[in-house]
Amino acid sequence: MTNPYVPILIMMAVALLLGVGGLTASRHIGPQVYNRAKLEAYECGIMPTPQAIGHGRLNIKYYLVAMTFIVFDIEVVFLYPWAVAFTDLAVFGVVAMLTFIALITVPYIYEWRRGALSFD
Repeated sequence: MTNPYVPILIMMAVALLLGVGGLTASRHIGPQVYNRAKLEAYECGIMPTPQAIGHGRLNIKYYLVAMTFIVFDIEVVFLYPWAVAFTDLAVFGVVAMLTFIALITVPYIYEWRRGALSFD
């Protein structure tokens, strides 16, 4: 009888081999010509300035919108399996999900109060 972990180890070895093999092949087959433009950091076509406008600080709304996306993305990830197993979870599942949704509303209310959801 074989070990049940052998197929997983084989798959990991093949994935590692493909990853390392691809990197090695691109290093040896690809062009080796490096110029000044290729070695510079990518700046979206805009010449970098010594000091950015506003000292490089972004508006808090950008971070709050990103936080909203992450929070609600995580909520969907947890709501989908709960909806699939809804009948098996009974009352405990409903209470747990209501608690989870209540905790999710806290950052939403915070962002709403900070004005991140009003785009002028």
